[in-house]
Amino acid sequence: MDNKIETVRIGNKAGVPSVPNVLARVGSYQELLEVSESLGNDLVVQTAFGDSGHTTFFIASEEDYYKHAEEIEAEPEVKIMKRINCRGSAIEACATRCGTVVGPLMTELVGFKTLTPYKGGWCGNEMFAGAFSQEVRDLAREYTFKFGEALREEGYRGYFELDFLIDMDTNEVYLGELNPRVTGASSLTNVAAFAHSDIPLFLFHLLEFSDVDFDLDINDINERWAHPESVDSWSQLVIKHTDESVDLLTQAPTTGVWRMNDQGEIAYDHYSYHPHAAENEQEAFFLRISGAGDFRYEGADLGILITRGRLMDDDFQLNERAKAWIDGIRGQYTGQALQDPVVEEVAVSHAIGGGNFKIL
Repeated sequence: MDNKIETVRIGNKAGVPSVPNVLARVGSYQELLEVSESLGNDLVVQTAFGDSGHTTFFIASEEDYYKHAEEIEAEPEVKIMKRINCRGSAIEACATRCGTVVGPLMTELVGFKTLTPYKGGWCGNEMFAGAFSQEVRDLAREYTFKFGEALREEGYRGYFELDFLIDMDTNEVYLGELNPRVTGASSLTNVAAFAHSDIPLFLFHLLEFSDVDFDLDINDINERWAHPESVDSWSQLVIKHTDESVDLLTQAPTTGVWRMNDQGEIAYDHYSYHPHAAENEQEAFFLRISGAGDFRYEGADLGILITRGRLMDDDFQLNERAKAWIDGIRGQYTGQALQDPVVEEVAVSHAIGGGNFKIL
């Protein structure tokens, strides 16, 4: 299921459309142009697997193609899409024996250079009642339910997340990809008001895999969760190391609640393990991922910051509060340069090979 090519096929079967695309093997730039002739010259190519935009390639010229030719040509099949003017969104759900429970539609933070080195890389989410128009929200929920029912027919049960691409020129809603698991967006889905007035979405997942016999009115739950008043406002930033450098961390910010003053400066306030401990927009819960003694390399996950309220403006750009939190958290990290090239090579190999935690 965790395959972008198969996601398209399942979506097609379920009546959930993807961005106009072709699925094909590509052996050269000329072949790419031939198989995608109907899509135009501005293309997005994705391989079957890969996280946070690491294997999403934007190709508008032969020069663009050759930057990624080795990775593209190594694949038995790739997804080739028409490039559209879109905004990313995410929605989580759970396929249970009674049907698919669907959460709210969230905006996505994608490709911000202060958060991720990957051009198409996911780097956070916002959840608020007015995310996109009511028409778009309703359609995304309908598509998610249909996709969840298709997953159930395939034999899949439990938690999953769908990325949707919202065409800003036409308001069309397109399927992006499937993450068949608990994901980086789950931290928001499970702290919202609806999750506490009923039960968190993750508990449906646990229930599905328990030996408990249960019966749910899925339509009633989904209708209740669709109401704007059931959704309070939360946002998160996934902060990666974005420089092309490798060092050894000697200092890192502590997990817990941090507070920002009126000048945009942050300071550690107190320890907590739960985002709800951040009680207002001047506070944020920070979960440290990379700590002292870890290698810091391009793409390494440093930590996740969760706060109430929005972190983007209506044009999907980072607002001033978000920029202050990013600068403040980054300023809490210090590292020691690795002078020996051999040690640096071993460090990168260790980190990328799974020695360090990696957000999927």
